[in-house]
Amino acid sequence: MHSIIRTAIVATALVSSVSATAQKNPRVGGAAMYPTKNIVENAVNSKDHTTLVAAVKAAGLVETLSGPGPFTVFAPTNAAFTKLPAGTVDTLVKPENKAQLTGILTYHVVPGTISAADIATKAKANGGTATYTTVQGGTLSFMKAGSGWMIMDGKGDKGKITIANVYQSNGVIHVIDTVMMP
Repeated sequence: MHSIIRTAIVATALVSSVSATAQKNPRVGGAAMYPTKNIVENAVNSKDHTTLVAAVKAAGLVETLSGPGPFTVFAPTNAAFTKLPAGTVDTLVKPENKAQLTGILTYHVVPGTISAADIATKAKANGGTATYTTVQGGTLSFMKAGSGWMIMDGKGDKGKITIANVYQSNGVIHVIDTVMMP
């Protein structure tokens, strides 16, 4: 009888663990995001990030974002890129604009793994705003907005984190609805 109860407890714990893991990484762009894959391996499967993936390839950042990191990537969706003035993306992905494109993309990357809870903790300790230095060298600021978080670039333009805490083998992605500009 004790072994049946023990087996039931272990089975329940395993199911809870699998369920918690599945909930930990939401689907993005209709695709499962696997914590065992790196940022690029997961991003290429998101139908909502085809523009971002194309830009990362054009900038030559695939190898970097496939590396060990860890990185926190604030990943704009295709819809975020459509908010830019007409022709902006087509111009940026041209080889002669690689340096500018690289600057914009690395402005969306912060070294280390920063969760939404980390942002909340830092914001609470700093009067409601958390600020992080990007790989590009600029800063991104975060403020509470309803039940989620707003992101603000150095120009004062704002967006929203729409999906937080998408864990990767080399960091974390937070999906955002606006392209941030350095």
